[in-house]
Amino acid sequence: MRIVSPTADALTLAIRDFLDRMGMPNRVYAPDSELGREISAGLDGAASYPLVQALDHPPIAPRTVRDVAVTIYGRPEDIDVDTVVDLAIVGAGPAGLATAVYGASEGLSTVVIEAEAVGGQAGTSSMIRNYLGFPRGISGMRLAQRARNQAIRFGTRFFTGWEVLALEPGAGGAPHVLHTDGGDVRARAVVVAAGVSYRKLRVPGVDELTGTGVFYGSAMTAAREMEGYDVVVVGGGNSAGQAAIHLARFASSVTILVRRAGLAETMSSYLVNEIRWSSRITVQPCAEVTEVGGDGRLEWLTVRDTTSGSGARREARGLFLLLGAEPHCDWLPDAVARDEKGFVLTGRDVPRDRWLDGLPPDSLATTVPGVFTVGDLRAGSMKRVAAASGEGASVVPLVHAWLQ
Repeated sequence: MRIVSPTADALTLAIRDFLDRMGMPNRVYAPDSELGREISAGLDGAASYPLVQALDHPPIAPRTVRDVAVTIYGRPEDIDVDTVVDLAIVGAGPAGLATAVYGASEGLSTVVIEAEAVGGQAGTSSMIRNYLGFPRGISGMRLAQRARNQAIRFGTRFFTGWEVLALEPGAGGAPHVLHTDGGDVRARAVVVAAGVSYRKLRVPGVDELTGTGVFYGSAMTAAREMEGYDVVVVGGGNSAGQAAIHLARFASSVTILVRRAGLAETMSSYLVNEIRWSSRITVQPCAEVTEVGGDGRLEWLTVRDTTSGSGARREARGLFLLLGAEPHCDWLPDAVARDEKGFVLTGRDVPRDRWLDGLPPDSLATTVPGVFTVGDLRAGSMKRVAAASGEGASVVPLVHAWLQ
């Protein structure tokens, strides 16, 4: 994948991050380089940067990451409109990928729709060390790509870069319909594995500098741009710990800000120990970011001590926000029951007044027959990669029972 861009602007970094998470080798060329001029000459129309030449396709001038994804992977409307698949999976994180592998391997015609890159939040982890069978660890991207390739071998079709906008439940034996900007997918059963997104930081300057020094998640590509600079990670979960360790390979210093008194309550012990041993990582407890600023990109931020209330400005070239989970399911119909935080209710967590014939739904089934939920989006889920994979495998027998 060849990218032509004069600067490391927000869109260029986002495209590179997407390609890295998809496991696709990529490189950026200057517009005045020999290859840059060659790619620019192949564009139909005036060049506006960045330009992307995807595999053997002609170059494009994308406005969003989705434009790149569509060029590589196609659109959901490529599915024959007369085809009703057995199983449609929304989301390609560990839970969705496991569902695809087990569903397709057992003979179900399976389609996966993913709004961003395959792997979900887990795909941004630089190294997962506590996943069964990988004693030396494995990156989230490699784990996701192996699972994707495995699902493809069994016949799963992936459509990447398209967000599902609505689910229209089937009635009277009719299939469910998933609506996207790129077309509709009709399926006899739907597994929602859309996962969660990082909670937004609502302080002055963040929105304006997002993508130019301020990032949600670990932003693996942006980490390489931090060489020699001071960076800050906000969050106390495993994702924040993995991001800090990865960033410490490039940045001169990494500071982890947490509102609690320490990391032990919310982070796995192996990560706490690794952070303690790193000479480049510092943990600042009882702290929060109240303002960020800079001339066109992040240059400084203000940190407030939550105990004393005092604030201090410090220099920082990167701010990585891993602030916890918000459900990503506004597109689901009201018929799908959710808790007060917006997570989907399944099984016995469903209120009794929504049980059918006095019986609760199956363990991973929602209040809409034929629609299931697995992974982080499900209320009460464990929020671990192995747990999500297990739910993805466990839901397939329920799908079979529903189809029968």
